[in-house]
Amino acid sequence: MTPTVVVLVIGAVLTLIVVGAIRAHRLEQERLRGLQQLADELGLTFDPTHDQDHDDEYAQFGIFRRGHSRVAKNTLRGRLPLFGTACTVCAGDFRYKETRQSGKDRKTSTYRFSYVIVHPPWAVPPLVIRREGVFDRIAGAFGFDDIDFESEAFSRRFYVQSPDRRFAYDLLHPRMMEFLLAEQPPMLELERGALCLADGSRRWSPDEFRQQLAFLRRFADLWPRHLTRELET
Repeated sequence: MTPTVVVLVIGAVLTLIVVGAIRAHRLEQERLRGLQQLADELGLTFDPTHDQDHDDEYAQFGIFRRGHSRVAKNTLRGRLPLFGTACTVCAGDFRYKETRQSGKDRKTSTYRFSYVIVHPPWAVPPLVIRREGVFDRIAGAFGFDDIDFESEAFSRRFYVQSPDRRFAYDLLHPRMMEFLLAEQPPMLELERGALCLADGSRRWSPDEFRQQLAFLRRFADLWPRHLTRELET
């Protein structure tokens, strides 16, 4: 390869890198405008800056305690009508890093995902609802089983865990199970006065945030009224 060709190749590679960076920046700015628009539509505040206290504020959720260099950003906060009243809501993006060392090699990976957190109007027992994976089935074979339900399809698709089985059975009535089977939501976790919806794997677009909030409204609508009355007493 002649020097001229080498220079042309290097130039082409650098051009692709610059074009890619410009496109990524434009897409990010477009996403930020979409999140600001969503916040304005819902009457929420929007803060694109870093919030380094988020992992402590919501330390009850293991998804926010992974790795190091943890930070939340693009945060929407306010109150939305859920569970028959105005509930505090916090949503946005979260980032953390994991560093692995093997001998002299040291590698740091960065992970980003989106979430929605809702504070129900009453205290609720801890509960986890997520799609069942291979390791859950392996654990079940050794006796570490999750809660099973009358719906075989639901029990096969979802891992459910709670120290209060009666609460889990009351909440996950037939219509709720049908709804969750149809929607296939990210992980739902109730813990210490908050409900967190997140998959821990990727960031959502503004439209996907709308979809997740619509899912939570439907989830709240299907919450059993008798269970609400019990929690209020």
